[in-house]
Amino acid sequence: MAKNIQAIRGMNDYLPADTALWQRIEGVLKQVLGSYGYSEIRTPVVEQTPLFKRAIGEVTDVVEKEMYTFEDRNGDSLTLRPEATASCARAGIEHGLLYNQEQRLWYIGPMFRHERPQKGRYRQFHQIGAEVFGLAGPDIDAELIMLTARWWRALGIDRHVRLELNSIGSTEARATYRDALVAYLEQFKEQLDDDSKRRMYTNPLRVLDSKNPDVQRLLNNAPQLGDYLDDASREHFAGLCAYLDAAGIAYTVNQRLVRGLDYYNRTVFEWVTDSLGAQGTVCAGGRYDGLVEQIGGRATPGVGFAMGLERLVLLVQAVNPEFKANSVVDMYLISSGVGAQAAAMRLAEQVRDALPGCKLMTNFGGGNFKKQFARADKWGAQLALVLGEDEVAGDKVVVKDLRTGEQVTVLQSDVATHLQALLG
Repeated sequence: MAKNIQAIRGMNDYLPADTALWQRIEGVLKQVLGSYGYSEIRTPVVEQTPLFKRAIGEVTDVVEKEMYTFEDRNGDSLTLRPEATASCARAGIEHGLLYNQEQRLWYIGPMFRHERPQKGRYRQFHQIGAEVFGLAGPDIDAELIMLTARWWRALGIDRHVRLELNSIGSTEARATYRDALVAYLEQFKEQLDDDSKRRMYTNPLRVLDSKNPDVQRLLNNAPQLGDYLDDASREHFAGLCAYLDAAGIAYTVNQRLVRGLDYYNRTVFEWVTDSLGAQGTVCAGGRYDGLVEQIGGRATPGVGFAMGLERLVLLVQAVNPEFKANSVVDMYLISSGVGAQAAAMRLAEQVRDALPGCKLMTNFGGGNFKKQFARADKWGAQLALVLGEDEVAGDKVVVKDLRTGEQVTVLQSDVATHLQALLG
């Protein structure tokens, strides 16, 4: 017997019982994005490898250790996208969407990183995010944060997330701060863990983001990034905070908050939670005014965020169990007797024509009425439409409310109007 083939570790199947909840959550997220005037963009899952090396940075963990990179048959180096901001910027340049223009975009889809799989963190994972190009002020930074805050309220998880903010300033300001931070860390080199020692010279700001409590204690007396900010970045950050204050959005300034990708500047933010254990970041983003120029376009300001859907689904399930998937069907069509199956299929098509938004499932495979009603319950139907030989002969149908048990017989020609009233 041939050995069963299983999914690759960290690349998971999502079964119908899972995807129903995903679809409801995604529906809420997309509705909010649309209400702010953002438009969907879809980019390939495979890109040329230099796009990510130039955008993300060659000495980041993503590029050094996590990317799925391979040569195709032409010898070109290709990479499964580890994130989508660089892809959006590349698409904007390629299709002439960015220079002297404003774009507010959103995307959703799979990303790929070769990490150690753990709860809420996988090798193929899914993100939804937004990117704005062409706007340089703190007001658009604030709107993106307000948009995400609206997500949390819509999903009923707003009391379980909190906002952390920081400004990492300009490239020049960070270079000066980097020298000061490295000089400080060198005094404690023997006390640093291996990961921090490696990062100290390649990407020292990432040491600030260390999850090692001993390293965090060492950083208590380290130079503060905020003391090295340029005046323009200070003004930008003050403006952002003022907008959030005016909107009533609470936040904490965390001067150790940095992002792991090289393209960020000025604003960085994270929404974090204590309800998912060690994996506390729910949504993260910031400003990347140099990215478009870095990958070959003309200088264009940009800001955006991304959120892992796996982690969001876990959070919704953990703190808001009342938020459930929509039922698979609204109505279940039951039939029995001579000519009833064909009549049922014909009636089902008539109902779908008249009520295109309804979800109607027709029973197949026979079975007595008791078994068919049990199937209707299994699929979560609110109503059952019942056809027996008498109903077929009289062009009628029984409509039964499976919640209350009430039922009524109506003409098939009137059933769509009756159903519309029952379903609202």
